Amino acid sequence: KIYLYSFISHIEEYFNMTNILLRTTIAFSFTIFFSCSIKDSSSVALGEIAKKYKKNADLIINRAIADSQGYDRLGEMLDTFGPRLSGSTNLEKTLEWIIDEMNKDGLSNVHGEDVMVPKWVRGKESATMTSPWEKELDILGLGGSVGTGPSGVQGEVLVVSSFDDLKAKSAMAKGKIILYNVPFTTYGETVQYRYRGASEAAKVGGIASLVRSVGPYSMNTPHTGTSAYEEGVKKIPHAAVTLEDAAMMGRMSDRGLTIKVSLYMEAQSFKDVLSQNVMGEIVGSEYPDEVIVLGGHIDSWDAGQGAHDDGGGCVAAWQAIKLIKDLGIKPKRTIRAVMWTNEENGLRGGEAYRDEHFNELNNHILAMESDAGVFKPSGFGFTGSDKAFNILQDIGTLLKRIESGEITKGGGGADIGPIMREGVPGMGLKVDNSRYFWYHHTEADTFDKVDKDEFNRCVATMAVMAYVVADMDERLPR
Repeated sequence: KIYLYSFISHIEEYFNMTNILLRTTIAFSFTIFFSCSIKDSSSVALGEIAKKYKKNADLIINRAIADSQGYDRLGEMLDTFGPRLSGSTNLEKTLEWIIDEMNKDGLSNVHGEDVMVPKWVRGKESATMTSPWEKELDILGLGGSVGTGPSGVQGEVLVVSSFDDLKAKSAMAKGKIILYNVPFTTYGETVQYRYRGASEAAKVGGIASLVRSVGPYSMNTPHTGTSAYEEGVKKIPHAAVTLEDAAMMGRMSDRGLTIKVSLYMEAQSFKDVLSQNVMGEIVGSEYPDEVIVLGGHIDSWDAGQGAHDDGGGCVAAWQAIKLIKDLGIKPKRTIRAVMWTNEENGLRGGEAYRDEHFNELNNHILAMESDAGVFKPSGFGFTGSDKAFNILQDIGTLLKRIESGEITKGGGGADIGPIMREGVPGMGLKVDNSRYFWYHHTEADTFDKVDKDEFNRCVATMAVMAYVVADMDERLPR
């Protein structure tokens, strides 16, 4: 017994020492992590305007970085309602939930504004490569595409590398399924094959068109997105295949193999339906009619959950104004969070907002959009006057401590574009987008891809910028 008790005593002492060491190591690691990732605000050189707002900016940043409410709310929204394609029940349920939650948050003037949006339904779809060997192909029909009809479409595949290549091979295109095997360069350059590829294929007699998904990376994940038909050109089915399958069929074509595909799509379009833009705000204490607007688009494609595109941007903007309210900070001007509808396949929300608020746009001081994912932010791209740009750079020094205060020229967003064209200064949140197009418009754009700390930094960045612009003695110059 004596030996047993002695052994137990030594074991307990060992585990106590180990536990102390473990706790010390963890505490030290967290100290190092936070000291590296969040700079001491006293060591950051501030601009003249920023000095006045340092105390409240630090309060906002500290609360945002330590917060979990916005991140948890994003997860709740995504898991409860799923993807939010315009015209879908999922989207409308999400919008009603947002209105209820904004009211619970105590935000002011919470309401929806009617928008008529397109309704496109994917239905069932499938594709099979039947030659040179049989393989099921993962596809996503492209938004606005017509269906194949109940018998589907079967045909030999003609692989092309560009529109010029299609033109050069036009004599071989009649009766073929055209595959655009175009590697991703930039989104703006490559997306043209998705957007107008069907009409270009139809002009040379193609019976359907497939496009290599518009993205730089894939785990057998096709990317959907909007497409359009040219007036007066026959509408043919149009779908995206994975990078892997497109590259494979490209190699087969180079080897002279005959490729055949059987395609089935139930896609169809319906009459426009009623949706809404949803918004809530903090009313300005001195200049309530002067508005800083920020937000993102609440609609998404029907694949995945629309986590980065753009549920995260919407909830981050919403959380930014809630955080300011909860801290008891009362800016002089109104700050309004807007969830625009129908950005993905129509831009009706941004246009409807412009029309609804047209007579108020002279008092829209700044429009801010987050639609590049909620990854680690670096700052904003701004479009407006040089004088305003210099002021925003000054304000940006408040965000240097979280490395998100860089203000560059040129920026905005699709949803704020309509009011920017009427003279409202605009800015877009800039983030590390190295992984954005991995998930963009795919089944992989889900909540697990959102990093909590990066999301919180987006909240902090938008909240500080919106608050200072809203509270300055002078309005941001145009």
